[in-house]
Amino acid sequence: MSQGPVEAWRRLLIGSSAALLRTLEVIRLVGGRRSTVLITGETGTGKEMVARAIHMAGPRAHLPMVTVNCNALPENLLEAELFGHVRGAFTGAIQHRVGRFEQAHRGTLFLDEVGDLALDTQTKLLRVLQEREFQRVGSSETIRVDVRLIAATNVDLTERIRQGRFREDLYYRLNVVPIAMPPLRERLEDIPLLTEHFVEKICAQEGIPLRLLAPETVGLLREHSWPGNVRQLENAVERAIALSGEREMLFPSDFALPVETGAASEFSLPERGFDFERTVGRIEREILRQALTRAGGNKTAAAGMLGLKRTTLAAKLKSLEAAAS
Repeated sequence: MSQGPVEAWRRLLIGSSAALLRTLEVIRLVGGRRSTVLITGETGTGKEMVARAIHMAGPRAHLPMVTVNCNALPENLLEAELFGHVRGAFTGAIQHRVGRFEQAHRGTLFLDEVGDLALDTQTKLLRVLQEREFQRVGSSETIRVDVRLIAATNVDLTERIRQGRFREDLYYRLNVVPIAMPPLRERLEDIPLLTEHFVEKICAQEGIPLRLLAPETVGLLREHSWPGNVRQLENAVERAIALSGEREMLFPSDFALPVETGAASEFSLPERGFDFERTVGRIEREILRQALTRAGGNKTAAAGMLGLKRTTLAAKLKSLEAAAS
């Protein structure tokens, strides 16, 4: 592998574990290609960082990388967000708008949470991938684009296909080069490096002296379960720095990590079984309720406690409310 500025992308992904090195090798191989990439992995594993690394590792690095969160907008607005619209195309379209595909022309378009696209939008996206052209909402003019597409999802798209919620032909168009981002529990040896990176980053952002990690702190962090993955670890580091005051050393008590209860291993399945969906839904609802209560109703703060994106938390709340109605 060559050295120097061309490897700036490598600094986006911290660690040297075998699991991460496999991902880095794929990024190195596909960075210079035009191939569509589908990044999969749990929430908080760093899928957007992988997308940025792919973009920076190729010849489009000096051109824009445009990001769209596919579950952040309602369906009727997402199409206009992707493809743009002309004035008067729909209520509220008071002026011409250039869509994200046009903005990413000759660069990279990153579609995050692509598994949440509505079927109608999936059909239009498939056509763009096949023909490299589209029409703005409300216009008959055909626009051609040169865009490198990278998509990401934290859901099982093959299961969505089985449920009739995701187009199989679109899946194969997206899944040309698959990259599975490993969860933090498969990268335990990366935790010290990640923690040091976050400490340096947060101290620099806050304009405070660099904090140091006590040896027992590193041990605690390596032993802890991180269901929220790298994002949850970063949130924990930020909280620890905030709670440490002016102290130079960060101790385990600064992290205030929840005690692992081992509830899953202690669970005993009733002889006659039980309603899985209802029980899991009740537990999830209670966790979300407690997080929102502790955060004073602030969804962004509650999402941070759980290692979730705010949009993911909002989607879970919406889903649970629908199930309860």
